[in-house]
Amino acid sequence: MAVTSRTELKQWCLRDLGAPVLEINIDEDQIEDRVDEAIEYWHQYHFDGIEEIYMKHKITATSITLSAGSTAENYDNLEIIIGETSGAVATIVTEIGVLNTGTTLKVKDVVGTFQEGETITGSNSGHSDTLASITLGTYDLRYIDLPDAVYGIAEIMTIGQSSSSKNMFDLQYQLRLNDLYDMTSTSLIYFKTVMQHLDLLNFEINGHVRYRFNRRMGRLFLDINWEHDVVIGEYIVAKTYRALDPTTYSRVWDEPWLKKYTTALIKKQWGTNLKKFSGLQLPGGVTLDGNSLYDEAVNEIRELEEQMINKSAPLDLYMG
Repeated sequence: MAVTSRTELKQWCLRDLGAPVLEINIDEDQIEDRVDEAIEYWHQYHFDGIEEIYMKHKITATSITLSAGSTAENYDNLEIIIGETSGAVATIVTEIGVLNTGTTLKVKDVVGTFQEGETITGSNSGHSDTLASITLGTYDLRYIDLPDAVYGIAEIMTIGQSSSSKNMFDLQYQLRLNDLYDMTSTSLIYFKTVMQHLDLLNFEINGHVRYRFNRRMGRLFLDINWEHDVVIGEYIVAKTYRALDPTTYSRVWDEPWLKKYTTALIKKQWGTNLKKFSGLQLPGGVTLDGNSLYDEAVNEIRELEEQMINKSAPLDLYMG
């Protein structure tokens, strides 16, 4: 019978250890901890534990919420606003497809710390409002928050690539239009050579996007010229390695190695619990031997981890 849920995995492991014939002396919370530990190890080292996925993130402006009754349309685009109390400044900006309407005002290049409840005034329009709250956007944070499930970043899609404007003046478009109109009389060798040459030029001029990522921080830092390389409202796409979610893909729970590893961890916990009562004589002459159970589990765990490292399918290199 296939295991299709977390509950079924726990029941399978307990049956494998002897339940209900034997009483497994382990608390439910301890079982939950061991399942979490097994899943975490499986995600980190098993070739089926990680999926390669492209994730997009919108470059957002900082959002200022004005007091009730205010009108964001009264401010001019690219106008500088100043906080009366804090002295902080920012530039009003219009996101792609998002206008400044109602009580929401989009800004960028925030310098200083605006205070809730202070008065902000536009340098050009002279209009004033009370700032209710402020939330920094990606553009001012200079980093992107990523979910815990992301284990590594492989690549950031090129930002501001000069040879991919996707219009009639694009080099690739012109090459296809003028030189590849007749595939029977045009050599693909020429096309391939030119494409490699253009790619080399783009690499020398623009280079690859440099980035920094640490999984424990959960933040992706882009070492780019934010003022010139990105546009507020556009998207950045990252090629990532993300942990496979068992709640979405239930077949994860039936993975043979994961079931054996979880069972071994629960057995180790069982042995740890029984070690506290080693040598205790039970009615009927039975003596508890938690040490043997613990040592047996430790050996099983070591063998399974060696099997994972030495015998699993090769993985692509990822950073994180």
